[in-house]
Amino acid sequence: MNTPVISVRNLGKRYLLGMGGGERYRALRDVIANSFKNILRKKHPKDITRELWAVKGLSFEVNRGEKIGIIGRNGAGKSTLLKLISSITEPTHGEIHLRGRVASLLEVGTGFHPELTGKENIFMNAAILGMTKAEIKRKYSDIVEFAEVEKFLDTPVKRYSSGMYVRLAFAVAAYLESEILIVDEVLAVGDAGFQKKCLGKMEDATKEGRTVLIGSHNMPLVLNLCPRAILLDKGRMVVDGKSTDIVKHYLAMARSGNGEVVWQDSINAPGNDIVRLHSARILQNDYEGPTADVSISKEIQIEIIYWNLKKDIELYSAIWLRSGMGVDVLASSNVDAISLTKDYWFGRPQPAGMFKSVCRLPANFLNEGRYNISVAVCKIPDHVQVIQVDLLSFDVHDTGEMRKGFYGGWLGVVRPRLAWQTDKIS
Repeated sequence: MNTPVISVRNLGKRYLLGMGGGERYRALRDVIANSFKNILRKKHPKDITRELWAVKGLSFEVNRGEKIGIIGRNGAGKSTLLKLISSITEPTHGEIHLRGRVASLLEVGTGFHPELTGKENIFMNAAILGMTKAEIKRKYSDIVEFAEVEKFLDTPVKRYSSGMYVRLAFAVAAYLESEILIVDEVLAVGDAGFQKKCLGKMEDATKEGRTVLIGSHNMPLVLNLCPRAILLDKGRMVVDGKSTDIVKHYLAMARSGNGEVVWQDSINAPGNDIVRLHSARILQNDYEGPTADVSISKEIQIEIIYWNLKKDIELYSAIWLRSGMGVDVLASSNVDAISLTKDYWFGRPQPAGMFKSVCRLPANFLNEGRYNISVAVCKIPDHVQVIQVDLLSFDVHDTGEMRKGFYGGWLGVVRPRLAWQTDKIS
């Protein structure tokens, strides 16, 4: 009988929000102080500490050599689950049984000391992950070669870019001779070439019998690398099974039924003290309001409305478009070098207030099918302030105009009308 490498039973992680919300060690003075606070809070119900279950009631098993994708929208509990399995945080209730050593890469620079050099951090981080000194010396040259940071080994890592951090941290985790490798969305920071190398390394890990867990919003990565996936929503498991089925389920669940998402209250809207989202909408001229069903032959408008909370901030808006199976179709923004038209507010300090950005997709451009939109508002230069992945979904419906004279499906995620001309040359 195949004994599971990871066994999770009724796992839960609770965080306390509000006054005194942190779960921590409490001295006698804290107990006495909190007793008085609780008496006072009876007069102020809004100040009572609220509970947030980041993970609740999860149970599953992972066998040796499996590659599993952990997917779900922002706040679904993916990162919390991976931190629990990595023993970075402790569960509120439930059990996790691990059979083997764990190497994890969950956040950029985890285990690194900013004042130490790259070389010093390799030895320190490897020791934190459980390597012996002999193992580290034996693997050192391989780690350096994989990370591609040999020129900067004697430089303090506080001067490293996020990409250099990731390369070095992944190299250490990848070369630790562990039975379980856990990787979160952090790989999205690396360049395309390094990501490809990382994926190859994870493929090699499973061929060697290691178990790999990947938390990601990248559906093509999950589909290509993970035969199995687990879908989370609000800390609970929605479904566990074949990754192709789970990704379809996730994309269907992520769909906004009316082509619109609105946050009326800027305090609770996604964002920070600079920018918060107000709404995102899909519009088409044939409809009076937002819609999740669009005609292939009509222009599509994607509208982002946000609050700029600080004056004299330079911001730009961006979208990512993915097909129903998670294939990246396009990315666009109102940056001058990218936008087809000149946007008045790009590159100008914005006063505090509400702003609306609209991106227009031409008619007869997308093929029929379902698409998912991610939106972002960023501060120049290239600092993301708020991002919502797969925030909206919509379906493109064929009018039949381009199907006159033939039948069957149409290859590709885009289906533009292009200019053709045939001439007799002899």
